[in-house]
Parts: sequence; structure tokens; C-alpha cells
Amino acid sequence: MEDAYNPNILTVTDDDGTEHVFEELDRIETDTDRYVALIPSYDDSEELLEDDGELIIVKVREEDGETFLYPIEDDKEFAEIAHVFEERLQDLFEIDLEDDN
Repeated sequence: MEDAYNPNILTVTDDDGTEHVFEELDRIETDTDRYVALIPSYDDSEELLEDDGELIIVKVREEDGETFLYPIEDDKEFAEIAHVFEERLQDLFEIDLEDDN
């Protein structure tokens, strides 16, 4: 039997009350923090075609029993975490990022 792909779909409500739907691609835990790599998820194929495909990397925090996602403010921290996700996702999805030059 072939393994079915079951994406981890998250619905996130922003500060304005607007809901956004994302697919979680990967997560990383360090000694001090947790991070997730997300991409927008769309029901409409037109929206999917218009999306730029940019990976969204956020920090995860638990507060009063609720989970919150925060942008990574520190550039060095973001670069380090983004590099780890890039390597992991290249292996997972067999992506080759060689230069076309």
C-alpha cells in the first residue's frame, strides 16, 4: 500500500482577526526555542498560481496554554534557522539549488 501524503495544515488568526491557512513543512527545536517552516495553503488554484512560493519561518511560543507564532526579529538567528531549514527541506524534497549560470 502506498503512503498517502497528509499535510499538517494550520489555521492562524492574525491580530486583525483574519484567518490564514498554512501547510507546515518542517519544525526545529533547539535547547531554547522552537521554529516552524510554513507555506500558504490555498483551496483556489488561481491563488496557488499567484503565490510566490516563499517559505515562512516563525518562532513558536506557548503562553497560557495557547500557541503563538512570532517573526524572528534577530537577523543572525533568522539566517541560522533558515539555513538549517533549507538544508533539511532540500534533502526531504530532493531539491537541487545549483546555479544555472
